[in-house]
Amino acid sequence: MGLLILGANTASGDTIVDVLERSQQVRLDALVPVDPESPRAQTVRHSFDTLVQALHLQEAVELRVIRGDTVAETLQGRVVVANESLADWPETDRQFVLAHELGHIVLGHWSQMGLMFQKWVPGMVTQQETDSVAALLGRDASGLAYRQEFEADAFAARTMATLANEPCNVLSVFMRLGAYKDTATHPGTQRRLAALRSPETMPLPGR
Repeated sequence: MGLLILGANTASGDTIVDVLERSQQVRLDALVPVDPESPRAQTVRHSFDTLVQALHLQEAVELRVIRGDTVAETLQGRVVVANESLADWPETDRQFVLAHELGHIVLGHWSQMGLMFQKWVPGMVTQQETDSVAALLGRDASGLAYRQEFEADAFAARTMATLANEPCNVLSVFMRLGAYKDTATHPGTQRRLAALRSPETMPLPGR
């Protein structure tokens, strides 16, 4: 979940949640969809539907299969976007990635992030108000985003263990994703693997 970037997407009278919603809609609109009837899209769809049924989800969820650089992402707390290239992965690896994204939805991460932003910007959004809290808001947003990534990983691991009746080979998944370092919104590969080995310890940025 990206941090808020104020600018052209902020209109007079907007709350911070309005800005977040609009920012993610812009992100969603920029993604390139593939033909939902294509074989690769159907493969990804089958894995997604299998998970939704196994988890007995009550939440309204939507899948959009895309092409481009994004592997998978959850937007607006209900839309999962997944790259068509996931169709070429082994089923268990593909399901882990999709279960991670569904974890964001099931665990209410979108609402959590909105409440955190509202804590720092409780009224209408103005540049002056956001500038004054930018550093503290950024710190809290990164910390929450990290925690949510660890939680979604743990959710995916539990889901895969339940489906397969054995632990998922998460190392295989992360090898396919490729090693990367910490960013403002995502812990690096080493942190995520360490957290999955020790779920009770979820290191936050800068620790």
